[in-house]
Amino acid sequence: MKNYSEDPSRQYHIQVAKGEVGRYVLMPGDPKRCAKIAKYFDDPVLIADNREYVTYTGTLDGVKVSVTSTGIGGPSASIAMEELYRCGADTFLRIGTCGGMQTEVKSGDVVIATGAIRMEGTSKEYAPIEYPAVADLDVTNALVAAAKAKDYTYHIGVVQCKDAFYGQHEPEKMPVGYELINKWNAWKMMGCLASEMESAALFIVAGKLRVRAGSCFLVVANQERESLGLENPVVHDTDMAIQVAVEAIRNLIKADQAEK
Repeated sequence: MKNYSEDPSRQYHIQVAKGEVGRYVLMPGDPKRCAKIAKYFDDPVLIADNREYVTYTGTLDGVKVSVTSTGIGGPSASIAMEELYRCGADTFLRIGTCGGMQTEVKSGDVVIATGAIRMEGTSKEYAPIEYPAVADLDVTNALVAAAKAKDYTYHIGVVQCKDAFYGQHEPEKMPVGYELINKWNAWKMMGCLASEMESAALFIVAGKLRVRAGSCFLVVANQERESLGLENPVVHDTDMAIQVAVEAIRNLIKADQAEK
């Protein structure tokens, strides 16, 4: 890939060069979360800040780790993963927010994705739709172990990924609302836990690159509980999901070192 950056040693979008990130990268959507996540690192340093992509690098247990924001949706998330891979990363943990879909998935809970429904466009430019978007097992197990160790309420399963936020929340206003509503009901019947916007693309891109990827989320709210008149506070503090992901990185570091 030709690099059109003013500095050809840096990736065009994320503005990071080889050697500036660790093999382990946390990937929030919101650039403002990067500084919050980097506080969990030892000696974090701001590496780059360009467009929606903010990158810090530090260490955990003496091993170089990084955090890079992806912005919203599959297109920008896939760019981040592709360019981080070119800089040496091979293990990616998405930290984000989601909306619960099952009534037992409540505000403030943590969701760990085992796979993602590919109701978005980015992954279709990588793999045929028949190919599943599946999280890496080692990363998923590390996230589960971390959530158990933190004693947080968590759920493990499939999440739904879409491109249109308002297609989810106002499907009746959309010309294709008939399809959005029917598919939403199908996902619920299949036990889909939550809806978000990046994991399907990240899992498929990770498959193409032969790298590891997983996801964990804070449940912000649950529109199904809202529609049933059940308690449904809106929660914005992502710190629980961040702690789970950071602990999962520590678990992966230990496991990878033991394997060596």
